Formats: sequence, C-alpha cells, structure tokens
Amino acid sequence: MTSDPTPSVTDATLADIAANGIWGPGHSISQAVLDVSRALLASLQGEEGVQLPPELSELVADVQRKGTFALPRIVTHDGTRLSAFRIRLNSDEPRPVVIVPAGWNPYGWLPFLYAYLKLAQRGYHVLAYSPRGIGIEGWLSTSEGFVDVAGPNDWADGSHVIDYAQESLEPSRIGFLGGSYGSGISQLVAAHDPAGRVDAVVALSTWGNLATSLYDNGTRHLEAVRALIDFTGGLLEEKFDARAQEVLKNFLNGRDLDEVVEWGTERSPETYVDQTNARGIPTFVSNTWHETLFPVNQTLDLFERLTVPKRLNLWIGDHGAPEGPGLAGLVLGAPFPGLAEPTKEAYEWLDHHLLGVANDVPNWPAVSSQSMFTYKTVPASGDTDRITVPARRETYPSWYEATTGSETWYLTGSGGTGDGSLTDKPAAGWSREFEAGALTASFAGELLKAGQREWFGNPGAYELAKFERERLLVWSTDPLTGSGEVARRIRGAATVRLTVRSSVDAATVVAYLYDVAPDGTARIITHEPYTLTGLTPGADTTVVWRLQAASYDLPTGHRLALVVNSRDPLYSYAGSDLPAISATTTIGSESGNEAKLELPLG
Repeated sequence: MTSDPTPSVTDATLADIAANGIWGPGHSISQAVLDVSRALLASLQGEEGVQLPPELSELVADVQRKGTFALPRIVTHDGTRLSAFRIRLNSDEPRPVVIVPAGWNPYGWLPFLYAYLKLAQRGYHVLAYSPRGIGIEGWLSTSEGFVDVAGPNDWADGSHVIDYAQESLEPSRIGFLGGSYGSGISQLVAAHDPAGRVDAVVALSTWGNLATSLYDNGTRHLEAVRALIDFTGGLLEEKFDARAQEVLKNFLNGRDLDEVVEWGTERSPETYVDQTNARGIPTFVSNTWHETLFPVNQTLDLFERLTVPKRLNLWIGDHGAPEGPGLAGLVLGAPFPGLAEPTKEAYEWLDHHLLGVANDVPNWPAVSSQSMFTYKTVPASGDTDRITVPARRETYPSWYEATTGSETWYLTGSGGTGDGSLTDKPAAGWSREFEAGALTASFAGELLKAGQREWFGNPGAYELAKFERERLLVWSTDPLTGSGEVARRIRGAATVRLTVRSSVDAATVVAYLYDVAPDGTARIITHEPYTLTGLTPGADTTVVWRLQAASYDLPTGHRLALVVNSRDPLYSYAGSDLPAISATTTIGSESGNEAKLELPLG
C-alpha cells in the first residue's frame, strides 16, 4: 500500500475526527481518518507494535474473535479486478451481509474501515470494495479499470460483487450501505441487479439526479466536477474511460451539454425509481441543506417519488459532514450531543430490514429534518464555538408537507440607502444595474468546508455592509416579528422571479437569501444560480427559478435579504470568455410580472 510506517493512533487522533470531521486540506480526506484506518488494518493483519487507543484495540480483538478478514480481488464481467475488504463471521447460522461500495476518494474502501468493524460487531458479514478505476496506483485498496461514474459497468460490477458474496459468505440477506459515490452505486445496483437480490439500501450524502447535480438552470457546477476529477487518485486521462473523458471535457468547456445531461440521467437513481418501487427495496437516504456536490432539491425530488419503505434525514452542513465521524472513528465521547445520530440511525435501518431487529424503525416518520443553526453553542478554542445542545429535528410524513403556506415579498427599486426593499405590495417599472463578471463578498461557501464548519457549530458570517454594491444588488425587509422568538419558519424551496437584461448575449444571475441580524452580520439560508444564453443585448427576459430547499427559523428582529450577483466560485459564469467587468446586468420589474420572492413557510 505504502512504504510509510504504520501511524500511531492516539486519543488526540480520534478527537480530531470527532471535532473536525473527515475533510482535510484542499479536496482530501483528513490525515486523522487515514491514520485510524491504516492502523486498524495493520492490527488486523497481525503487525506487531501497532499503537491504538484501548477502545480500538478492543474493537479489533472482538472482530477477530467473531470472524476472519480477507483482502480478495473480485473479478467482474469484463475481467476487471476490484479491490475488496471482507469480514466473514464465524457463525453456524446464516448471517446477512452489508456490501459497501467505496465513496469517491483516492483511497477506495480504506478510509471507513472502522465502520466495517462496527458492522461486523452488530452481526453482519461485511464486503467493502473500491469501484472500478478508483484509487492510487500501487495501493492495495485500488481497483483496476477506468472510472465509469456509476454507469452500467458499475451496476454490473455490483451484481458480480453480490455473486462473490453469495459464494463466499452464503448470506441470509443482502444490504448495501454507501456514502457519496457509493450511495449512488448502491441505489443503482439495487434497481438493476438481474436477480433482484438487494434487500435494503442506505444511501448517505447521496444524489437522486446526477444530471441536475452537475448542471441545472443552465449553470454548470464547475467546482464540484473539478474536485471530483482531482479526487480519483490520478489525471482525467488516466482514470476515466473514453466516454467519460469526452463527457467531462465537454462539461468543463461548456460544449454539448445536452449530451452531458443524457449521460448524467442514465446514472441517476431517479431514472429507475419505478424499478426500485416495483422491487419494494427499503431505502434510507440522507442529505444536507448546504450540500455542494449533490444539492438537496434533486434528492428531495427522488425521495418523494419513492413508494417503498423509506426514510429521509436532512442535516445541517455539507457533503459527508454529518455521517463522516461515525463512519471513520467516533470512539471517544462525542464533542456535542447528536453527533453519533446520523450513523446510528443508518445502522438501525439495516438492523431492522436485514437482521430482523424489533426496533423502532417501523414507527419512524418518513422525514426527519434538522432546522439550520437551532443548536446552542459556547465559545471554544480559537475563534470557534462548540455545540452544547443539538439543533432541533422535525418529522413529517413527506417533505412537501413541511410547507404549509407561503409569503410573497416584492422587490422595489433603490431606496435612500441605495438598496432595494422587500415589501408586501407589487412594484413595477423600475430597473437597477450592476457590473457583471467579478466575484463578490456574497458567495455560497467553500466547497465541502463551509458546510462542515456549519455542522460543527460554526456557520460562516457575512457582513451586508461589505457587499460590493457596484457588482451586486441587495433587497431587504424591515426587521420582522412573529410569535415568540421566531419571526418566520422557512420550510421548503423559495422561488425568485426577476426580469433580466444584459449588455451582452448571455448572463448568469445568482440569488442568495440571507438572515441579517440587527448588527448587520448575516448567515446564508439558501441560494441558486440561473444562466441565460442566446439573449438579445438590451432586451428584457423574465425568469423564474427555484432556490435550494431550506429549513430555517428566522429570529424575531432579524431581516431577510435577497442578494443577486453574477458570479460564484462554485459555478460557471456565462461571460467566462469575456474580460472581467466587461458586461452590465440589469434587474427590473415588469407590470404583470413584478419581481418577487416567494417564501415557503411551515
């Protein structure tokens, strides 16, 4: 795997995972996660002198008493050999198997080895594997072949992994548990396995529609795709098959996007939801409000179409932040209450549907939604806060029942401050312009990292006064009041209607909704970009689009602010071939199509 010596794991290593999550510098798995997994593997292999805290040493010893582990290579339909990690329990009676396709990372199945041991402790055979093409050359957790991005080769591979599991483990039932990339593969294998052998699925930080995750409202999610390419363990030309290379290069260059959509749609669990429903596969799904890889709306759309036994957990944060610590090594006392819940509930789902445990899963409401930033915190080290009371969770029979009403806020022209207002009466006949093309202080957040900080109690702070008015536009309400401490219960996906005019033939507009405190500091609630092409310069076009869904309590005395700019680091920009600040975008309000914000309430 690597010539580096096996790392020593201390309580401080585990505390790092519990307090900071699984993401390290750049687009990488944290060193603490890798250290824990490498040390656990070395201990299982009988290496002498491996330093582990007592809890981990006891975990390894317990699994070694209960079963045996192996590192097989599973040969697929076209001869590709997949790297795998297997635990077979020493049981005379048949036991279920949990199959774990690895997430999209350069280390394949390795980072969550702790989770495989915990599953074995619960009474499962375990078979984790790296999907084809994933991994760093020379590491034992790396599979052969080229990345198919959850395409037909990955579906067929999953069925061959099931074949191997049946031959080597003789399981009583078969479940799939996946995080990120592995979550999509889990759903797709369950829908496509020719023999219909998958009995339950857990899909963590998952997608429902890969096409709209990558490209929606005419806007490419560039930063996410660049990060995914970087995160395979090699170059685009080295890691992907010819078809995927062509599609991804076209995506990066903004060419043949209809073909990109077709390719992504083929890799979307939503495309095959009727097959999943017909098979009755119990499906557990989780996602986050500020998800930067697979934005939440497309997962909600999939979930609402499922008619199988199902559960949707919605969490504060971003991709992998809620479930990551529980999968990677949450051994010590959790730094805040509720940190273990995302993984605990996933395991309980499997326990009921695979082991037949008489737990509370049948009584769970279909949806459990965590309201953003309703946790309580105290100052901790440095400039960070620590959660003392977890954020509130609400349950619903379906996500769409979270929205019980709506409120319309109309946009006005400039007021005395230079900003516009959000009012309850339509205002037409005005227009406001800004310089397009430059990044501003209003942005959705750093890929993966901002949401991870949110999950651990430290949401990003913005200052409305520092937003560059020449490069964006601001509208806000007066301070709002309501019953008790909450002025507005935002539940659902807000929509925005604007009339857009550009000095060139294309424009990107990004809408952000903020919670503004009395001191002028703000927190982001939601956002979404929209790109228009083929415009007639100087002509008006009215557009309506849906922002990402949210569950947010606006405190009494706070204001809502809607901000519109032209560019966000996460997304493509319609004028990327033009010099910065070379175009002007004008936002207006036409009579009969007045500019407005529709706010969903619960």
